[in-house]
This record gives sequence, structure tokens and C-alpha cells, in this order.
Amino acid sequence: MGGRYAVLARSTCDLVRVTEREKHRMFNSAGKRNVLPGFGLTMGYTLLYVSLIVIIPLSAVFFKTASLSWEGFVEAVGSARVLASYRLTFGIALFAALLNSVFGLLSAWVLVRYRLPGKRIVDALVDLPFALPTAVAGITLATLYAPSGWLGRFLTPFGIKVAYTPLGILVAMTFIGLPFVVRTVQPVLEELETELEEAASCLGASRLQTFTRVIFPVLLPPLLTGFALAFARAVGEYGSIIFIAGNMPMVSEITPLLIITKLEQFDYAGATAIASVMLAASFLILFVVNILQWWSRRYSEK
Repeated sequence: MGGRYAVLARSTCDLVRVTEREKHRMFNSAGKRNVLPGFGLTMGYTLLYVSLIVIIPLSAVFFKTASLSWEGFVEAVGSARVLASYRLTFGIALFAALLNSVFGLLSAWVLVRYRLPGKRIVDALVDLPFALPTAVAGITLATLYAPSGWLGRFLTPFGIKVAYTPLGILVAMTFIGLPFVVRTVQPVLEELETELEEAASCLGASRLQTFTRVIFPVLLPPLLTGFALAFARAVGEYGSIIFIAGNMPMVSEITPLLIITKLEQFDYAGATAIASVMLAASFLILFVVNILQWWSRRYSEK
């Protein structure tokens, strides 16, 4: 008799567990369907907001450019002065993003893997270019690297002139782009399990092999994201550059400054033509970076 009650009790408990699991499953499935109440209305507001803030202004640039004839468009975007500004802006922005990729990775590694005095202060200083007004950053950099500045006075005897040269543009673009790389790589480093490195070391891998084959494939997608963000920010930067660049045509004149000059001359079609070329080039580079991210994720999953 006791064995019969025991079997009955077990069966009842199993039935209760199955019922609870079924209720839990149904609750989760219902929750997934209704995570965002009013989805249609919310999506409509989202699309309206994105259209007003992003899509319509960008479309206006191309529509205004379309008012030019093909000869006028080529003349506006293909003059020697404009081509020189393209080479300067995109070339230095690319070099600055590459520098930030290297030193941003090193900075994130130090902030995550090491204990050092004033670590929180250093971590907060990384975000300083985000909070600092761009004009203030430009004036500060120009003051520091001027021939009589705190840092420029030590570089001048060696024939190194930073302020009012293309080198100053590189310094400004590197300054504003560093936080993007650090803040995209740092969270991934924090979640990376150190057991993987210990396992690689136990299997006989050197430090270089551990980094290149275990750590770097995981860090490559966020590193490419940080590179793309730093590059995009550097290409469109204006305030922190004009104070240190010197703004000499054909030498240290960036494309955003040339667009402002066209607007001040009431040449709106010429300004939008140059802006459309920059937009197209930026979209193309970002598309290439996204393809590289997709490839790196697939490579790391294999």
C-alpha cells in the first residue's frame, strides 16, 4: 500500500512540474510577443523621428546638388583646391583612425587588465573629448603646440612644427577619435574569459600566439567598429581643427572648412555638391568596414 502511495505521489509531483514548465513556457512566449506594447505606434514614431532628423536632411543635400548641371557638378567637386582638401581630410582621418586603433586597444587593455594608481581618473579622462566643446579643444591644442606653447617649445628646436600644419590636424583628429576605440573595445575585454588565455598557455602557446590566435579574433569586430566611428568623426570634425590647422588653401584646408566657405559665399549648390561627395565616400568606407566586421565574426566563430 505504501509503495502505491509513493508512486502516486511521484506521479502527482511530475504532473505539477510539467504543468509549471508549460505555464512558464507559455508566459515567456507571450512575453516575447508583447515585449514592446504598442509596437506599431512606437515604430511609426521611430520612423518619423529618423526621417525628420536623418533621412530628409540627407536627401535635401542630394536634391540641392541635383540643381547643378553635370559640368557644374564636376567643376564644383573636381577643382584643384577641392581635391587637395579631399586628400588632406580623408588621408589624415584614415591615419588618425589607424593610430587610434593601435593606442586605443593598448589603453583599453591597460584599463581592464592592470591595477594602477588613479585608474578611475584615467578612465574618466578618456571621455574628455566627448564632453569638451570642440572649439575649446582646438584652442587648447593650438596653445599647447604653438612654437611658444608648453609642448611646442620643446619640439621647435628639432624642426617639428605642429600647430598650423597638417600635423596639427592629425593631432586634433587623433584627440577626438580615441574614445570611440577605447569604449568599443573595453566592454569586450572585460567579458573576455582569462581561462582561455590560461588554457592556451597550458597547451604551450607563447604570448604572441595567445594574443594573435585567441584574443585578437575576439577583439577584431569591436576594433573595426571603433575604427569606423573614429574615422567618421574625424572626417566630419570642424571646430577642433580650424584653430590648429592654419587653414591654408592647398596645404592645410580641410573639406568641412571649404563647405563653410562656400556657404558664406552663398554658393549653396557648390557646398552641397562637396558635401554629397563626402557623404558618398564616407558611406562607402563604412560599408567596407561593415563587410570586414561580418567577415571577422564569421572567422572567429569557426
